[in-house]
Amino acid sequence: MERFLAAVVQMASGSHRDANLERARTLIEQAAARGARLVVLPEVFAWRGPRTDEAAQAETIPGPTTEAMSAVARATGMHLCMGSILEHVPNQRRSFNTSCLLGPDGALLARYRKIHLFDVDLPGRVTVRESDARAPGDETVVVATELGVLGLSICYDLRFPELYRRLVRAGAEILLVPSAFTFTTGSAHWDVLCRARAIENQSYLLAADQCGASPHGFADYGGSLIADPWGTIVARAGDGEGVALAEIDRAYLAKVRSELPCLDHARLE
Repeated sequence: MERFLAAVVQMASGSHRDANLERARTLIEQAAARGARLVVLPEVFAWRGPRTDEAAQAETIPGPTTEAMSAVARATGMHLCMGSILEHVPNQRRSFNTSCLLGPDGALLARYRKIHLFDVDLPGRVTVRESDARAPGDETVVVATELGVLGLSICYDLRFPELYRRLVRAGAEILLVPSAFTFTTGSAHWDVLCRARAIENQSYLLAADQCGASPHGFADYGGSLIADPWGTIVARAGDGEGVALAEIDRAYLAKVRSELPCLDHARLE
């Protein structure tokens, strides 16, 4: 499909799974009513709570959350990136932070396990150790669909350009970045990083973020956006929960890549 509408969903997820899933369904349906064919949810959209509770909240894939979202994808007839959920790993205390892509028939098309984990300790300010409760993935994921070729990533991955170049070398045209960026790092770097990944890879980038108060004791940034292959932000969510839409034009993407063929000129891998 050469042209279609895509949406990023911004949420303030908490520790009540059923409420989160219902809110996600409502926002997806809003996007569908406005014509979206592809929707991206935020990182850990289905449940966010204390790290010590994550093992108990992790689930299998397929499992309850994928089944619930599969029904939504079928009902709306769209491709749905489930942001990410905590995936249970047999015989391990840590979970994978996993993004699932569902087709318009509800089928599970792909899963991506977050490669880069966010560990930071700023004394007196904030301590985040994602690796305490989550295990890193080790595979990049690119999915060919009727909408174009999608490249999957999650949040902190955004700071590692080599991942996105690998996705584009594998054919990606649309980069998906479900996130839960902190307000401190988001206010400084979110727009710059999203635009940079779009510009240097001459790709559309769909970044869906959490907003509001994090259960980990700090504020999330929000700022969910869609950037085009020239690096222009063509859609942005408001301050709270909501949906932002923009047109994806693959002919425009091809035009950008042909008129400034820097991907063909790269000499280092």
